[in-house]
Amino acid sequence: MSTSIPPPSANQDYKSTLLPLLISNKVLSFGTYVLKSGRESPYFFTSTLMHTAPLLRASSAAYASVLSSEPFVTTDANGTTKPNFDIVFGPAYKGIPICAAVLNELAVQDSLSGSPKGTWDNVSYSFNRKEAKAHGEGGNIVGAPLKGKRVVIVDDVITAGTALREAVGIIEKEGGIVAGVVVMLDREERVSDSEPKSAIGCAERDLGGNIPIRSVLGLHDLIEKLSDSIGAGEIQRLKDYRSRYGAE
Repeated sequence: MSTSIPPPSANQDYKSTLLPLLISNKVLSFGTYVLKSGRESPYFFTSTLMHTAPLLRASSAAYASVLSSEPFVTTDANGTTKPNFDIVFGPAYKGIPICAAVLNELAVQDSLSGSPKGTWDNVSYSFNRKEAKAHGEGGNIVGAPLKGKRVVIVDDVITAGTALREAVGIIEKEGGIVAGVVVMLDREERVSDSEPKSAIGCAERDLGGNIPIRSVLGLHDLIEKLSDSIGAGEIQRLKDYRSRYGAE
């Protein structure tokens, strides 16, 4: 059964709002799970279950909170905030609902702030088709054109980084400039025994080290915020897992 939540706001601690929902809807579960890497993980994240209205609203508010902070925005001496990106891009397929919901949430935050001119008025969303359309408007981009625009990618997770590299390739082919990446979860574990960096760390390196990649949640958040929810035993298992597989 879903947990009822109050409407998200820019001032809420989105992690404390989002985490109970993820647990009650089995998106975030605890036990023993064998990952593709062969590791036995004490937790598992199933992003495909994030399809209910409360989860969509809470997760989009969480993404929006990250995008409303440095390095994705700049605030001048007068307190005026300006986004450092023009487009929120969602890679097909999982990123498609994310980009639209996140942009809507940014607009909601503008309306709640009472700003005379919205901070996000000139920000658009885009996503790609898996196969280019040969008729109508054509092409494989839906939404705002990417040419000459600063683009932030939003997606659920980074694992091997293949999907991210594909998204970057699409954006660059369209003439866009990748300005950053935001994902839902960073497992904060090294990719392999021979690769000490996490998937996000590898992605940052592969993108040249100057494109910010941030996550809504990380393993450290589960350890720090869930002791009252999942018990001391599960928290210790998370700590042991981090000690064994944590990235540098």
